[in-house]
Amino acid sequence: MKYYDLSPAEREQRKEEIKSLILAAIPTGGNSILEMLFSDDDTHTRKVAYLELSKIYISNDAFRPEILSILNKYIAHSDEKVRQTVVYASGEIAAKNFAVVEHLIEKGLLDTHHSVRNASTGALKTAGNKNPAVLDFCKKHIQSSEAEVRRLICHGLELRGRTHPQEIIHLLQELQHDTHKRVIDMLIHVLGQISYKKGCFYFVFEQVKKWGNEEILSRYKDEVIEVHERYAKFSDLSVDAVRDILLQL
Repeated sequence: MKYYDLSPAEREQRKEEIKSLILAAIPTGGNSILEMLFSDDDTHTRKVAYLELSKIYISNDAFRPEILSILNKYIAHSDEKVRQTVVYASGEIAAKNFAVVEHLIEKGLLDTHHSVRNASTGALKTAGNKNPAVLDFCKKHIQSSEAEVRRLICHGLELRGRTHPQEIIHLLQELQHDTHKRVIDMLIHVLGQISYKKGCFYFVFEQVKKWGNEEILSRYKDEVIEVHERYAKFSDLSVDAVRDILLQL
């Protein structure tokens, strides 16, 4: 039965069962039970597994070498669901200590399967929300020769940018002349996403204007209006206020 087919009480019980299974598997370097959890067809079961594993890593010093050994082994697993789970677990750990799992997120960026590559974006978002160490990693890869890596790195900066737009805006600027449509589309998306929180819109808009790229600026204006409409309940400014500002400036 899928995790969210269970009642709240049953879900809590299942979570404790998963935690116990993981604790039992860690000293053995991972076993068939842990592999089964990481490859479960239910997304939410896998999520519980990687969240519990990362919590154990963060709270228990003694288990850290074994957990890292397991993650290093499973990042090469033949099942993309296992590799995806490893990358998501790495993102949770990276929020506290980026360096120990940086290579796992990097491998995820280059994985042959899209779900694992996308997990790297999720890992960067999770880590970047709390840990500025993600910025050095993104600086290293923002001009990758692989367009897909540039796109994923751009997307991975999103959550950091919602609270610290000044830390990522110059990285985003490096992508403004990219020749790949998907990279530019992601750049516009991220610029919009980092513009609706308190104090962000004015800063981002002024910076994009300074780039002197009329095509990017035009697309950004359309995007930021759409974002303020979509997230009206969560935006610092109303969409009408944004429209007025754009008309005046």
